[in-house]
Amino acid sequence: MSIPVRNIYFLLLYAWGHFKSGTVREVGSDQSPDLPNLLAKVLNVGSHRLLRRGLDRGYIEVTEETRSPRGKLRLDVMAKQQTMLRGLAVCDLDELTADVLHNQILKASLLALSACSDVEKPLRHELQETARRMSGVAPIRLSAGIFRRVQLSRNTAQYGFLLRVCELVFHALMPDDNGGGSKFQDILEDETRMSALFEDFLRNFYRAELPGYSATSEIMSWSAEAEDMSNLAYLPIMKTDITLRSSQRTIVTDAKYYREILAGGRYDPKVRSAHLYQLTTYLAHVRETEPLKEISGILIYPASTQSLRLKYRLLGAPVTVATVDLSAEWQQIHSELIALIEPGVQPSQNSKIRKA
Repeated sequence: MSIPVRNIYFLLLYAWGHFKSGTVREVGSDQSPDLPNLLAKVLNVGSHRLLRRGLDRGYIEVTEETRSPRGKLRLDVMAKQQTMLRGLAVCDLDELTADVLHNQILKASLLALSACSDVEKPLRHELQETARRMSGVAPIRLSAGIFRRVQLSRNTAQYGFLLRVCELVFHALMPDDNGGGSKFQDILEDETRMSALFEDFLRNFYRAELPGYSATSEIMSWSAEAEDMSNLAYLPIMKTDITLRSSQRTIVTDAKYYREILAGGRYDPKVRSAHLYQLTTYLAHVRETEPLKEISGILIYPASTQSLRLKYRLLGAPVTVATVDLSAEWQQIHSELIALIEPGVQPSQNSKIRKA
């Protein structure tokens, strides 16, 4: 699947919830030839902003030998090491420093991208220079679990998007053939990661662009009974990708990121039965729990070549199987997604783009 890098950037902005009042900020996405260079530029520009305003600082506990005691005296260490013979005390104290986890991750990611052969050489040099300016921050060895340890506050919210970029970069980089650097994997070919990204994008897009609707992912309970109640624990979780609700309507929306949208091959294309079964199960549950609402369902697939708008009635509810062309201009994507829910609504001005 081919998606322009500019559109990938917008997908990330919505998926990660980093747009403000419907206005997205563009960071040279038109000038970036591909995703590695775009992410490198985003990290570089974002890091410069943080450096201009001053890196966030936090308190960390340090132990030091000093002739001027402060903090908590470590009498046990002093006795063991006999520091008093040298006129020194050992103290534990809290030190205010920029050498905190979110800055360490940012610096490590800048250095990792600066060694990526897919990033243009001038930009790699800029990344190294930006990392060098973070002189009081120690680069750390990144791991999948380290991102979950980050705790941001309202005062450090500006790190949120950058750290999501860092995490994506961490998972996408792999050693190059020479073993001395790295190269970038094509995340568009990773259906598992892109499925989650596409689902988050749609949910946050509708949450932002359709103010008359709520957009949530919800767990539905099975209308099931069993003689042995413990058997109910073996039923699978029934969780919608996106449930859109207004005062009068409930729309169950399933986001499906598949390289091949239809089953059956070239000569006998069919909508995937498992997808329809799943959607109709959700619709049956909604009809039972919300009998007075107007119920409908939508299967949405991303596509860059194949266009579908199939309409049915299943279990008495309107069902649409549709694609959204992610290779199109962003305003067209915006309009297509709005029209799936509210066909008569003109595109809002919420998708304005600001240059960074």
